[in-house]
Amino acid sequence: MREFQHLKIHLEAIKSATSNFDNSKLIGKGGFGNVYEGVLSDSYGEEMVAFKRLDRNYGQGDPEFWKEILILSSYTHENLISLLGFCNEDGQKILVYDRASRGSLDRHLSATTLTWRQRLKICLGAATGLCYLHDPKESQQRVIHRDIKSSNILIGENWNAKVSDMGLSKLGPANQKHTILISNVVGTIGYIDPVYMETCILTKESDVYSFGVVLFEVLCGRLCFEYKNGRFQSLVGMWKKSYKQKKLNEIIFEDLKQQMDQRSLETFSDIAYRCLQKSREQRPMISHVVEKLEIALRFQEIGDHVEPLMDYEEIIKTAVPSLANSSTEELKMHLLKGISVDKGTTWFINENGEHCEMIFARKCLEAIRKPEAPFDYCTDYAERHLKEDNGKSPKILEAIKLRGYNRGNKVRLSSRNIRPFFYKEFKTHVIAQFLSLHATYTVNLFFFLDPKLKYTDCDVILKYILAGETKHSTSYLADDVGDGWLIAELYQFTSTTRTIELEITFESSHSIAVNSIVFLPLERVEDKAREEDEKVSILESDTDWELNLPHDWVEIFCWSKDALQCTTKNELYSILCKGIPMNDGELWFSLAKNGKKCFLQSATLALDQKGWSWTSSPESRFKLVAFDPVFDSFHIYCRPRMQSLGTNYAAYLVYKLQETHFWHEPPVRVRSDKYANVYSWYIYLLSPRTPVIKPKAYQNTHNPLSRPKILKGLPQKRNDGWMEVQVLEYQFGDAYERFVDEKFGHDLHLTFYDTPSFGMKGLIVQGIEYRPII
Repeated sequence: MREFQHLKIHLEAIKSATSNFDNSKLIGKGGFGNVYEGVLSDSYGEEMVAFKRLDRNYGQGDPEFWKEILILSSYTHENLISLLGFCNEDGQKILVYDRASRGSLDRHLSATTLTWRQRLKICLGAATGLCYLHDPKESQQRVIHRDIKSSNILIGENWNAKVSDMGLSKLGPANQKHTILISNVVGTIGYIDPVYMETCILTKESDVYSFGVVLFEVLCGRLCFEYKNGRFQSLVGMWKKSYKQKKLNEIIFEDLKQQMDQRSLETFSDIAYRCLQKSREQRPMISHVVEKLEIALRFQEIGDHVEPLMDYEEIIKTAVPSLANSSTEELKMHLLKGISVDKGTTWFINENGEHCEMIFARKCLEAIRKPEAPFDYCTDYAERHLKEDNGKSPKILEAIKLRGYNRGNKVRLSSRNIRPFFYKEFKTHVIAQFLSLHATYTVNLFFFLDPKLKYTDCDVILKYILAGETKHSTSYLADDVGDGWLIAELYQFTSTTRTIELEITFESSHSIAVNSIVFLPLERVEDKAREEDEKVSILESDTDWELNLPHDWVEIFCWSKDALQCTTKNELYSILCKGIPMNDGELWFSLAKNGKKCFLQSATLALDQKGWSWTSSPESRFKLVAFDPVFDSFHIYCRPRMQSLGTNYAAYLVYKLQETHFWHEPPVRVRSDKYANVYSWYIYLLSPRTPVIKPKAYQNTHNPLSRPKILKGLPQKRNDGWMEVQVLEYQFGDAYERFVDEKFGHDLHLTFYDTPSFGMKGLIVQGIEYRPII
C-alpha cells in the first residue's frame, strides 16, 4: 500500500464525479464490474476519466484488483491503458483510468464508417502494446495477458488502440526466450487458446492465438461467436477454413472489400491465420505480428495515396557513359541491367519497381589506420578470375559482379571503384539516394579477400558499429560470390524516404579490399522461402499413398522393436509415416510423404560416448541424449542404412540448446576427417541475427528473417520441439557406396569445431536424421 499511496483517490471524489454511480454515467460492463465515466478534478485541472468498480458477482475479486494496480503502475506504454489511480475505501474497490473516448473495439467491428486503414492502425497499436507486455525491459517480468479480446482493446480519439484489463494477467521471468506457466484456465470462450484449455499450460503464444481471433473479427466485421439453436457457436473454425480454401471473399466485411489493397489484405490475413495455428511452435512471435501489420498498413497507405514516381529521367542524366540518345525501350533495358550514375560512384538497378543500389568504396570509404598492402596486383587477379554464371543467379547478384559499365556493354571489374589497398580498420560514410519507398532493405558490405588466403581456411569476422550506437555487431561469415568476392549482411531497415545516410566503422579479422556498400530489398529472400514452402506443401499430399508404400515393408516390420499390428495397407502406410522404433530402440524409421525412407539415429550410435555427459529426456525418442561435450570439438559417425536407392539425402543434427547457453551465436565449422582442407563447411546452431537500424521501442533489436529458412547450414524448429540443422548431403545407391569407400571408408566421420573457442556447454544432441532432399 505504501508503494501506491500516490495513486489513492478518495471515494467521495469518485461519487461526485459519477453522480453516486448513476446509470446515466454507465458506459460499459465487464468481468470486473461496471464502468462509469466522469470528470475528476485535481491540482492540474479537470479530466474526463473512466471508473471501473469491482463487483464480485462477476467472478473477479481482490487479486485481480491489486494485480491491475501492480502491472499498470509498473508497465507504461502508449498502447496500454493508463492507470490514473484507485480507491480502496468502505469495501469499495475502484480503478481509475484515462478515458478512451471511442470505447472498445467490439463496438466498432460492424461500423461501416470504420475504414480498413483505421482498422489496420488499431490492430497495429494493440499488437504493439501486447508486444511490450511480452518483451518488456530486461529488468521487468514478462506479462501474459490471458484475456485478449476486442472488448479489452480500447480506442482513443485518434483511433489509437490501448490494451486494457490486466486483472487476469500472469507474470513470468524476465529476459527469457520461453515462458511456460501451469495455470487454471481463465479468459473468454471463443478467444482462449485451445492448447491452454486442454493442458492448462500457458505461454505467450496463448495471447497470440487470442489476438489472431481479434484480427479475424476486424476483417469480418463481427464477433467470433454467434447465438444459434439456443447456444453460442464459435466462428473461428469457419474463418480458418475459408482462408485455407482461398475463399476469404465470403467472410470479409462487405463494406471493406472495395477499400482493400490486395497486398495489404494478403499480408493481414496471412499473419492472422498463422496466429490461429493449433501448434504453438507454428504461431508467430507477437513482434513478428507487429512487423507484418506494419507492412499491411504501408501497402494500404501506398494504395490510398499513390507515391510520387521516381524521376528516372533525372537519374539517367547522370549515367556514365551518357544514355541521352537511347530509346525508351533501351532505357528500360539499361535500368533492368543496371547503370552507373553519380560520376560512376554508384550502381543503380530498377527491376519491377524494386531498387537496388551499390555505393562504391572510392566514394564512401575512409581509412582509419595505414593500409596493409597495395591492391594493384589483387585487381588484376580479380579481373582474370571473375566468372559469369549465365544468368543462373538473381539479377542483383549479377549486378554485384557487374563492377563497371562502358559503351560496348562489356562487363569488367573497374579498379577505380575499389580502394587500392587492403584494410583491417576503416569507416564508410554512405548515402543511398534511390531506394524504393516502404521496402525492407538489407545493408551489405561487398569486399575482396586477399587471394593469398584461402577462404575455407580462415574465419572472416567483421566487427562494426553504426554512428550513434554504443554496441558493436558481429558478422562471422560472408557469402562467397565467387573467386574471392564476398558479401556480408550488416543491417536491415525499412525505407520511409528514398534517401538514407549511414556512417559505419569496421574492424576486420583479415585484411580486405572494399568494393562497395550494397542495398538489397529483403522481399527477394522472403519470396524464395515462400516458394519453397509451397513446393513442400504440394509434395506432402497423401493422395498416392499406396504407390509410396515401400516394397520391402514386410522386412521393415520384422526389424521393428515392437510388435506392430495393422489390418489394411492404408493403416500400415499411416504407421510408417508416423515412424517405428528399430535396432533395440536406437533407430527411428519413418516414411517421407513422397514414400522415401527416413532414419533418425540416436546420439548413442552417432557420438563418441566418452566425450559427453548422458541423461534421459522425456522429450526424446531414445533412452539417452548427450549434453555438454567435454571438448571444444566433437565427432559424429554418420552410418546411413536402408535408404531409398538413387535418392539424394541430407543428414541433420537434431539438438536443443539449454537456456543458459551463451556461445552458440557464432558459426560452427564442420569438416570430414579425411581431406579436411577440401571438405569443410559451416553451420549455425542459432540463426544469425541481423541488427535493425533505429528499431522502435516494441521491436526486437535483431531480425531472424534476414535469410531464407531453406538455406543450408541454418537451424530450423521441428514439429517435435527439437532443432535441426543440415550437416551433409549425399546420394544413396551404388555411386554413393563407391563414394563412401574411396573417400571416407564405410562410415562418414564429421568433426564439429567451435569456431571462436568459447566452449560448447549447453548443447543437447538427440541424434542424426537422414531425410530425402525435396
